[in-house]
Amino acid sequence: MIRADLLSDTVTRPGFAMREAMATAVVGDDVFGEDPSLRELEARVAELLGHEAGLFTPSGSMANQLGVRLHVKPGEELIGDSLAHVLRAELGAAAVLSGISSRTWVSERGRFRAADAAALMITGVGPYQVCTALVIVENTHNFGGGTVQPLDEIRRARELTREHGVAMHLDGARLWNAHVATGVPLEDYGREFDTVSVCLSKGLGAPVGSVLVGGAEAIAEARIWRKRFGGGMRQAGILAAAGLWALEHHIDRLSVDHARARRAAEAMAEAAPGSVDLATVETNIVIVDVAAAGWAAPEFVAAALTRGVRSYAVSARAVRLVWHLDVDDEATGHAIDVLTSLLSRGGQHTA
Repeated sequence: MIRADLLSDTVTRPGFAMREAMATAVVGDDVFGEDPSLRELEARVAELLGHEAGLFTPSGSMANQLGVRLHVKPGEELIGDSLAHVLRAELGAAAVLSGISSRTWVSERGRFRAADAAALMITGVGPYQVCTALVIVENTHNFGGGTVQPLDEIRRARELTREHGVAMHLDGARLWNAHVATGVPLEDYGREFDTVSVCLSKGLGAPVGSVLVGGAEAIAEARIWRKRFGGGMRQAGILAAAGLWALEHHIDRLSVDHARARRAAEAMAEAAPGSVDLATVETNIVIVDVAAAGWAAPEFVAAALTRGVRSYAVSARAVRLVWHLDVDDEATGHAIDVLTSLLSRGGQHTA
């Protein structure tokens, strides 16, 4: 029996109040633009992020790929860091679906620096080299361990890209966490990018969906591409109602997830020095270097699972733990007991 599901913040289940909102949602055919709940959600998210319009999508990957397709023509390139979700976890979609190439820089924990983008960006080379059309930034950074991107670096990059006619897209799947952790208004992040995707089914706990925001003309084009990609939906206001409920009730409470993640990180760092760098625990994600305690990551994940704690191996030596609204104080306490026990005993001593 799983007592602490730390696999991802995508595993949450809608509670009674959210289900009630879904059951009573006013709906219509969204392909014809007739779903009032979806229109309300799209407008609300666009307003929060300082943009003109929004578009609901069934997944964060689709929202990102629509954003990419808006800015990059076939044969052009996007650039980003080597750990970026768009490049590492979306199965080559930019190349497969849109004929787009990509190049990457290596960063520490996915931390964005304008200088890295500047060093890689190529423009104005005519027919002789691939031109850079888009810079992507991920905030917070998933595989970096919940890294919050510095706003000053984003602004430096925005000045540079604007000067060279290069667009910027924000994969803001967990932008809500960055906002809560720093106090930076969502609009301050959003207005530095041409398009932004945000996820409703991670920290906010909705069962399905993301929203892409941008200019009205760009979002109108994205709506066409969404249909081409197979993302046109009918009475999707049932899903929009969950997102609207989450926006009202689940943003501020993300600080609780951050605090529980910090509590667990401190306990693991004490139990097995070197396993967790507390300076890297910024939001709801903790990356544990289980190899420092003599474990291979897959074996650690399996051992924790037998004790009711589910986690995710992000490499041969590291395990990711993600806190969310379905992991309460009791579950966090159980996770701490299990994880610290395994780390302190070491993989070579534990079956």
